Amino acid sequence: MRFQVNRDVFSEAVSFVVKLLPQRNPQPILAGVLIEAGDDGLTLSAFDYEASARTTIDATVDTAGTILVHGRLLSDIASRLPNAPIEIAVEEDGGIAVTCGSARFTLAAMPVEEYPSIPEVSGSSGVVPADDFGTAIAQVGFAASRDDVTPVLTSVQLEVSGQNLSLVATDRYRVSLRDVPWDGEAPEQTALVPARTLTEVGKTFGHAGTIQVAFSGGGDREIIAFTAGNKTVTSLLIKGNFPPVRRLFPEQTDHYAVVNTADLIEAVRRVALVLDRAAPLRFTFTADSVTMDASGSEQARASESVDAHLTGGADVTLGLNPQYLTEALSAVKSEFVRVTFTSSDNANKLSPVLITSQTSVDQAGSDSFKYLLQPNLLLR
Repeated sequence: MRFQVNRDVFSEAVSFVVKLLPQRNPQPILAGVLIEAGDDGLTLSAFDYEASARTTIDATVDTAGTILVHGRLLSDIASRLPNAPIEIAVEEDGGIAVTCGSARFTLAAMPVEEYPSIPEVSGSSGVVPADDFGTAIAQVGFAASRDDVTPVLTSVQLEVSGQNLSLVATDRYRVSLRDVPWDGEAPEQTALVPARTLTEVGKTFGHAGTIQVAFSGGGDREIIAFTAGNKTVTSLLIKGNFPPVRRLFPEQTDHYAVVNTADLIEAVRRVALVLDRAAPLRFTFTADSVTMDASGSEQARASESVDAHLTGGADVTLGLNPQYLTEALSAVKSEFVRVTFTSSDNANKLSPVLITSQTSVDQAGSDSFKYLLQPNLLLR
């Protein structure tokens, strides 16, 4: 096999396909990138049985063929080569020669015949706006659990209903929900996609125009595919029942406070500096302000107030995880934020607060993004 390819195009393609591979793979063969050279140019693929990435790029192919080479090493080399065309060829001894200008590398070939087949997806599909989908993933993915003990909670639930696609994630302490437009042949579909994989999809495809989403397979090998332009990412779906968190979102939202988003984020971050790790921050919402109080180790204390507009009820004092709150505030994407105080039939149970966007002090924003956060018990 022998081909020539643009250095920047090749480097970007290799970087894309290796992003989803784990840093340490128990099977060395899965650390490889499969490069297929033919009449249509180059196809580069990576697969670890759970996620795959594939892209096709233009190249001048002198001799068609297929090679398997260590992906991260090739990515590191390609990103540092001089600004000149790259030539890759298989040498007589089976080594893979990478030449660019005066730089030359010889890499070991990995056995192509041992590499697993890249999954193909041919099921029902639909299209979502890439910018909306990328933003939605960023607004939801951080709320998924990072604890593999409960795999279902490490996923983001994608739910197609009519012309709407919902993304939902929870780690039991918070719930993040975002809706985006859906145009497709699958009127109803549910998939649990690993949050890590979906986050990479959002970063890679967020400015691609449109993204095609396809569902395929059955039993233990249900797969979802995301395609934009010449790039495709597939992911094995997580099996299990996602908790019914939609019912937690309240219908009545009469008791709420409106606060400037940036001001609240900065104040929370400052006051939380004295808090012990995982300790809640005390918030007191009154008619015209919200005050944050923190007591930390070594007798450190902090407090700060920010302008707020409380509507529909009495003053409220509660404890919130400052990190979980600031992550939600950063995801709102609006100048103001509405903090709604929900009610519960159980007097002994704290009710979650609902975070939504607010265009101005008096005007609510879009309801496509909602975030529920469970308060912490405050030690009096």
